[in-house]
Amino acid sequence: MKAYDFSEYYNQLDNREVFSNLINTPWYEDSIYPRFSDEEFERRYRLTREKMERLGVDVLLAPGGPHHWSYGGGMMWLSGHWNWHCMVEYVALPLKGDPLQVYSFGGTHLQAIRHLSYVKDVRNSYGGQFIKVISEWLHENGLEKSKIGIAESDWTFHEYVPINHLEQLEEFCPDATIELLPDFFHELVYLKSAEEQEFVAKAGKLLVDAIYAIRDRARPGVMEFQLAATAAKAIMDGDGMLDFLIIGSTSMENPAQLFGNPRPSWKELKEGDIILTELAAGYHGYSAQLGVPICVGEPTDRVRNFFDEIVLPGYLKMAETIKPGNTLEDVRQAGLFFREKGVQSRPLHLHGIDFVSNSPHIGVDHIRAFPYEEEIKPGACLMLEPCPITAEGDLGMFYGHTFNVVEDGAVRVTEMKDELLVARW
Repeated sequence: MKAYDFSEYYNQLDNREVFSNLINTPWYEDSIYPRFSDEEFERRYRLTREKMERLGVDVLLAPGGPHHWSYGGGMMWLSGHWNWHCMVEYVALPLKGDPLQVYSFGGTHLQAIRHLSYVKDVRNSYGGQFIKVISEWLHENGLEKSKIGIAESDWTFHEYVPINHLEQLEEFCPDATIELLPDFFHELVYLKSAEEQEFVAKAGKLLVDAIYAIRDRARPGVMEFQLAATAAKAIMDGDGMLDFLIIGSTSMENPAQLFGNPRPSWKELKEGDIILTELAAGYHGYSAQLGVPICVGEPTDRVRNFFDEIVLPGYLKMAETIKPGNTLEDVRQAGLFFREKGVQSRPLHLHGIDFVSNSPHIGVDHIRAFPYEEEIKPGACLMLEPCPITAEGDLGMFYGHTFNVVEDGAVRVTEMKDELLVARW
């Protein structure tokens, strides 16, 4: 497929073929984005290629899509670009040589991504023909008969790529060996570099801004979805990305809710309500999470005592165990505090964050983790999120913060005073 140099075709921009396949345009050259250093990307490519060699793979297709669970996946990690246009876009990485990125659109969209991406060879998918473009690149580089590994696009639900993409790869490269590679990226990204931890910390700061914005807007008559809109504005004002905004309310006198609402509704707040939250936001592909209950007016004695005597002490006891050298079992044991106090909790107490929620997972009675995660190590990002529930089962209080594990302990990136928030007007 032909590329058209802007210097020769600048006067044919109304030609769709030309516009979609321009190169060397002056567009977006003055764009400014937060980005990682070349050394950071070189580290990522080194780790990726080392694993490719270990698996005997000549070419890796790293797909990424707008999934909650993977947030752009390997494609984002290797390029810096997060996809929101389609199910998957790709970075194709050979063991030796330069990578290819295939982006969904051409024209102005493509030029913007070329300035954002770390990958130098960024090509148009020509209306979703991702595999045709990749196959042409494979043939250009003599890789059409190689062993091609396809990583998961979403490694929590173990989703790969559309079936037609796999069928097309088999058709265009019939002599290639094609293998699906489960769990390729998590072990590479669960321990973050100092640069990556900085992005996580920026996401955490945006969430603190968002939770205070919710508190400041909360008053009788405001609807739950309006609180979500207020949180979204606070996040996006700092160049953040929305992941999820779980916000729900219930009466403190007659509670009937254990956890926030994943779909904030048109329900109007009333004085005497409590707002239950869990918020997640990203900063250029790296996310953090936060949840703090907010009382609409002064808390009742029951709500105040439950927070002061159960929720916060249990959370703090667990937080003390998050440090290098401790194990996930140490964290789980600390979480038994809630049962010892005669109350319940949601089964999940802690989970990891690679780009978004991921392994490990710690519950009251279980630990689900890869062997390499069982000891807490510097670079890990952990979301401590116990949600104690009253013995009567009528009220839960999700209380959670995100931690970057460092050499001498853990740094809470959602830094704010440990307190039950109260909205006053």
